[in-house]
Amino acid sequence: MILVLRALGVGDLATAVPALRALRAGYPGEELVLAAPAWLGPLVDLVGGIDRLLPTDDLGPPPWPVRSSGGAPPWPVPPPGGSSRWPGPPPEAAVNLHGRGPRSHRMLAGAGRLVAFRCPPGGHRDGPDWRDDEHEVDRWCRLLAWYGIVADRTDLALRRPAPGRVPVGVTVVHPGSKVEAKRWPADRFAALARRLADRGHRVVVTGSAGEWELATRVATGAGLPESAVLAGRTDLGELAALVAAARLVVSGDTGVGHLATAYRVPSVLLFGPVPPARWGPPTDRPWHRVLWASGEDCGGSSGVPTASRWAALPVDRVLAAVDEAEETVRV
Repeated sequence: MILVLRALGVGDLATAVPALRALRAGYPGEELVLAAPAWLGPLVDLVGGIDRLLPTDDLGPPPWPVRSSGGAPPWPVPPPGGSSRWPGPPPEAAVNLHGRGPRSHRMLAGAGRLVAFRCPPGGHRDGPDWRDDEHEVDRWCRLLAWYGIVADRTDLALRRPAPGRVPVGVTVVHPGSKVEAKRWPADRFAALARRLADRGHRVVVTGSAGEWELATRVATGAGLPESAVLAGRTDLGELAALVAAARLVVSGDTGVGHLATAYRVPSVLLFGPVPPARWGPPTDRPWHRVLWASGEDCGGSSGVPTASRWAALPVDRVLAAVDEAEETVRV
């Protein structure tokens, strides 16, 4: 049995797909268990090859009893029924696709073998060194390669779900992000959505339930009907189906952009403080266009992005990127 820790969000899971597929191919006879938030379940099913999801919302003590050489548990054993309860002895191997440690390393303490980045404070002196400037996909492929497991960084596709009740062929505008600094201003998104609708796009505005107000503000500013606001009205599986069957996706640096990459849907992704070299789509796919708040995209010179520069990203520049992305599909 192999336990993989990736207790993060949509984009984090999507960028770990090549590593997860490599583990499945490398250990075909082992049960592969993913420790991740329960709400990611629909997306985990679309990755394929994962035998079981262990609901894990945060880093904590190991989910199994671990005893020190003195016989006393160095961390408390989780109570029965806890979200991360492990139903037996520690797994034969654990893979840390969560971070550099030490908390994530310590959470996996007691496994027969730990595949992870080197972290002496976390009690792990094996493995490669961490690189801050590495693309998130490459980071985990390199980790596995150090341990002799070959991963294909281009293997980002997810299973394509049936559309079900979601509309097909729409343009998805996703203005939200858990990180405020990654959000392009709502009035700019509204102006963009209006211009896209004027061009004949069937625009819908997506987001979480907590982003309903933001999505409604964008839709109202764009002159879209209330039915165009899908924020809070789709679960994760339905959101994936919506993106998979979409005409176009426009979003910030967030999970929806990674879904567009997984389904090879034309997209324009707006990056703020984090460079696309770390989280952007593959550079050899011209139907994914990336605009970054540092550089000529915002009418300035290259350098560290600022809030004012991010807000200054012109709507016309985004529309030009839309044309570029869609032209690659028509060619």
